[in-house]
Amino acid sequence: MNIYRSHVLICGGTGCASSRSDKIEEKFNEVLLDKELDKEIQVIRTGCFGLCEAGPIVIVYPEGAFYSHIKIEDVPEIVEEHLLKGRIVKSKLFKESFDNEKIKSVNEVDFYKKQKRLALKNCGVINPEDITEYIAMDGYLALGKALTEMTPQDVIEVIKDSGLRGRGGGGFSSGLKWQFTANAEGDEKYILCNADEGDPGAFMDRSILEGDPHAVIEAMALAGYAIGAKQGYVYVRAEYPIAVDRLQIAIDQARSKGLLGKNIFGTDFEFDMEIRLGAGAFVCGEETALIASIEGERGMPRPKPPFPANKGLWGKPTLINNVETYANVPLIILKGAEWFRSIGTEKSPGTKVFALGGKINNTGLVEIPMGTSLKEVIYDIGGGIPEGKAFKAVQTGGPSGGCLTSDFIDTPIDFDSLTALGSMMGSGGMIVMDEDNCMVDIARFFLDFTVEESCGKCPPCRIGTKRMLEILEKITEGNGEPEDLDRLERLAENIKTSALCGLGQTAPNPVLSTLKYFRDEYEAHVHEKRCPAGACKSLLAYTIDEEKCKGCTLCAKACPVDAIEGERKENHIIHQDKCIKCGACLDKCPFGAVLLA
Repeated sequence: MNIYRSHVLICGGTGCASSRSDKIEEKFNEVLLDKELDKEIQVIRTGCFGLCEAGPIVIVYPEGAFYSHIKIEDVPEIVEEHLLKGRIVKSKLFKESFDNEKIKSVNEVDFYKKQKRLALKNCGVINPEDITEYIAMDGYLALGKALTEMTPQDVIEVIKDSGLRGRGGGGFSSGLKWQFTANAEGDEKYILCNADEGDPGAFMDRSILEGDPHAVIEAMALAGYAIGAKQGYVYVRAEYPIAVDRLQIAIDQARSKGLLGKNIFGTDFEFDMEIRLGAGAFVCGEETALIASIEGERGMPRPKPPFPANKGLWGKPTLINNVETYANVPLIILKGAEWFRSIGTEKSPGTKVFALGGKINNTGLVEIPMGTSLKEVIYDIGGGIPEGKAFKAVQTGGPSGGCLTSDFIDTPIDFDSLTALGSMMGSGGMIVMDEDNCMVDIARFFLDFTVEESCGKCPPCRIGTKRMLEILEKITEGNGEPEDLDRLERLAENIKTSALCGLGQTAPNPVLSTLKYFRDEYEAHVHEKRCPAGACKSLLAYTIDEEKCKGCTLCAKACPVDAIEGERKENHIIHQDKCIKCGACLDKCPFGAVLLA
């Protein structure tokens, strides 16, 4: 075994991989070999570091130098200066990791200071394709402890006592779900992992599978021991090729080490697992639709009861949790329920992973203790709103969640607080919006997604959401009528109470929350035919100020439809009947003569 003096960790998550981090890795190995440093310095491709805004990321240990936005052509300089001569390349460091000649480690950077990484503890730290690195981080100790020191019911009691709630959306007690499945009668039982993750902008589960797949494997084996199941399936969308590849490598490695299969840890317990690929249907995030898809049927929800705990996959008792929920399980078994309860809040213990996106400086993956306020996430971790613009709203819970205003910026993030305000935790999407976002258009965007992803099985979702979308489109196009707002609310309430599954029941949330907190914007669209944010093109009008116009003709030359008339050095006018509201004239005018109304 080689002992290396330095380690070069390169982010291998999907975000950085799309920016050619694999080529950066190849370049490091090439230059190190050329400098005869390949026996002294190890290059490791890890999972996601979390701070996607700074990618591709390279961190060099033992110094902890945090290099950001690295390009292939930067590699020779880092090798020559840092790894060969011992001089950190300050110009390539992340903006906040160098202060007053002091190099800050990753954990000292503001983005990470208030985070507490449990589910993500190994992401960006280990090579996810090497089981020995997971084992070195106490991997599979929890499984060994459970099989040799605990009964199946002991394991369930620890999960119940921990207060762990499902991280996939509804926040149901994981311990109770495990207990119900263990108590169900059946000669065969199954463990399922929901890795479908269809929310726009969400990538929490993907990042865990890419960065720490063994944590999910170990947790599913623990769940199998607890409820009496011998077989598990991970249902993951085929759109996650890196996650799928690394998970399969991890399964094969665990099997080769005797950690999957028969006689695990020398006991009579046996458990194995397989991957099942999904086609990317949002509705398959609903547990009964997921089960139908694995069975080879069309992914559509089934009426409940019976619940999967009693009658799930192939009619057998089935336990379903999502990736993040499972990622917490080995730590809870290893460190105990009280340790987990010491983090977070009384009713929402532990941490939550969020995909932080939208109008925010530090986009990326964030894991914070429950009870952390929205303000801390947006400003202390996220770095605030770009270009000094005003915060307007934050959307939590994806298409099933709601939009919260600045009045609720100090709200603690936990299951119950968000639900009380008309939003929800969901799987962990968090989209920040600024003054330029139109909240009516935001509601239209999420409804458009829901309509496209509806399985069509029940009329409230199939027809109701389509009618809601039509009303929203009518309003954003400037054709709204006062009674449309009442129609929207009635439709939304009816769909919530009558849709077949949780996805249909929560589909109206973005509309209801924006109607509640931003009704003035809806009324401006309907009564004044005006979009206050200037985002709805149909309600915009471009005009030219005669006093400021110099007749330079730049606006006319930029117009793609010849809607601007005027001779050189004469005032120009915009013909509204021809204008397509593209904004090219506004961008080109150097005198501020083009006005947007």
